[in-house]
Amino acid sequence: MPSQTLEYPKQPYTSYSLETIHHIINTSPVLHVSFNAPDSPFPTILPMIGQMGSYSRPSADTGDVLDLYLHGYVSSQIMNLARGNWGKDGDGAESNEEPGLPLSVAATHVDGLVLSLTPNSHSYNYRSAVVFGRAVPVTDAAEKLWAMELITNGVVHDRWRHTRVPPTPAEMQSTAVLRVAVAAGSAKIRTGMPGGESRADAGDPALAARVWTGVVPLHLVAEEPLPGPGNGVAQVPAYLRDYMADFNNHAKKTALEAATTPMKPNPSAK
Repeated sequence: MPSQTLEYPKQPYTSYSLETIHHIINTSPVLHVSFNAPDSPFPTILPMIGQMGSYSRPSADTGDVLDLYLHGYVSSQIMNLARGNWGKDGDGAESNEEPGLPLSVAATHVDGLVLSLTPNSHSYNYRSAVVFGRAVPVTDAAEKLWAMELITNGVVHDRWRHTRVPPTPAEMQSTAVLRVAVAAGSAKIRTGMPGGESRADAGDPALAARVWTGVVPLHLVAEEPLPGPGNGVAQVPAYLRDYMADFNNHAKKTALEAATTPMKPNPSAK
């Protein structure tokens, strides 16, 4: 079964591609962020956490044009490079182009193991997205606080207001947030059962009787919370219970639907 590719649309924007790409990124626990470091011959890749959002339009949803906010330690290499590239090109010279550190950001979900008659036809059911843009440090205190809340609630829904907030000045100084203006991106998705076997294999009843084929659905599961040594709350809070139930139900439903839903043809796929 072929995969489907969605390109980040040019203006005028179409919400279908935007929503799909943004949702894959926002539901990924880890984002892999790639950039070029001047002291290395190889691209650097970092696991980071982040969320798509719009500080100027807080009510915007995943079908709208959004920025990507990334969270990290203030003195990390990527934060230092982003500060150094603010208003400059990759060589540190003044640039007339859009400012910021060029980044590539990837997110992937695996929804199932696709087991075919032959090894060459094995695959995954998956959802992946890549976006490209330029990152600049968030220097406005209100936007930085908003972005930290956005990212925190992206990890566990409604977690921010159930913690000791706001962060102290020292905590704010030790944390940096990057805002990535997305210039381009794409999503690639595969759903459905095995496919692509040769006509001879597909028509061989002895082979079909010997080799099991199908999909093993895969998804993350939130298990029973384990209290920390300093925890003083007797019961797991309702907001956390609700988050776990929603997370597990959605993850299972997505994996099962990926296995049973054939991939729809996409005339614009490349």
